[in-house]
Amino acid sequence: MNMERRVVITGMGLITPIGNDVETFWTNLCAGRSGACTITHIDTDGLSSKIGAVVRDYEAEQHFDKKEARKNERFVQFAMVASRQAIQDSGFQITDENRDRVGAIIGCGIGGLQTIEEQHTVLMTKGGKRISPFLIPKIITNMAAGAVAIEMGARGPNSCIVTACASGTHSIGESYHVIKRGDADAMFAGGTEAAITAMGLAGFSNMHALTTRNAEPERASRPFDRERDGFLMGEGAGILFLEEYEKARKRGARIYAEIVGYGMSCDAYHVTAPAPDGDGAVRALRAALHSAGINPEEVDYINAHGTSTLLNDKLETLGIKTAFGDHAYKLSISSNKSMIGHLLGAAGGVEAIATALTIVRGVIPPTINYEYPDPECDLDYVPNTAREKETRVALSNSLGFGGHNCTIALKKI
Repeated sequence: MNMERRVVITGMGLITPIGNDVETFWTNLCAGRSGACTITHIDTDGLSSKIGAVVRDYEAEQHFDKKEARKNERFVQFAMVASRQAIQDSGFQITDENRDRVGAIIGCGIGGLQTIEEQHTVLMTKGGKRISPFLIPKIITNMAAGAVAIEMGARGPNSCIVTACASGTHSIGESYHVIKRGDADAMFAGGTEAAITAMGLAGFSNMHALTTRNAEPERASRPFDRERDGFLMGEGAGILFLEEYEKARKRGARIYAEIVGYGMSCDAYHVTAPAPDGDGAVRALRAALHSAGINPEEVDYINAHGTSTLLNDKLETLGIKTAFGDHAYKLSISSNKSMIGHLLGAAGGVEAIATALTIVRGVIPPTINYEYPDPECDLDYVPNTAREKETRVALSNSLGFGGHNCTIALKKI
């Protein structure tokens, strides 16, 4: 095991409610534009939440032929399109000589919910003989990683991590370890999700997890604000192309940032609620710092999980204050979910891209809709307006149902 191997980000791709390429996404994120809207593609009658952050300007036929579009679920398509962007951005060429050293770990929290709903209706109305033979490969969450590998010819380590809203960040952290320990030289890493379906929206709505500010979709997601009332459901994908540093340097690759640390923990407390003292988030933050060999005082920015729920925002804030002490009040913190909503298993992938761009561009995206300070959320959340600030070390935080917590540490190179 060669622990001296370094891991860098050389490519990025994404599909989001505020842009389906990196530059459009970044421009809208820094401008504070919301991707929220009233949901019209499904029946929301009787549901307490009728809004979401839906991917716009996406048609499968723009990216796939009819046969390929039909056999790949929306969450798989998102991952494939984002992965194409990422490898094109990286300039990396997969060849017969290196394909066994290129892998993919792409997380997903829920999988093919749309197909499950459609095929259950077929089962109930027409019987089992009419069920599609594509049912199983369309719905299983690992198919995003599998489909990307098939299309790219990447025959290295391949897996899918399912840890709810932490899936994307866990996938990046585990890909970092795969390269660091020498099992691969390059990895597609991130997350994908497309669960704004009748069942998905109803499930989250009926557990009172979603915002009900239906009359004002663009003002509904308000992380750390006193008037927050739940998260805004989103969809999309964020895929990073990671490489071993020396190989990337030798081929003259553009490097966005270095991944220098990864920490994870479990609350072991409750299926949906975070531990009341924020202890799980604290341990993930500290583990990432320890892994990176970074002192808390060196961190400039945290891309927060920041869901806009009462418990998450309060306890994530408490966790940051516990992990960083007095330095917590010197940190810049923001939540992309104020604009893109909560992309569930894809959140960590998209937010890692935003974190890397913060380092490269020297601009911190804002937390929009921050109007009413909450005394329990008293840190610097970069309210409403982007901020120019040199960022050398940044963390990206993800916390998921089941008590899953993870943090990755990125550094300017």
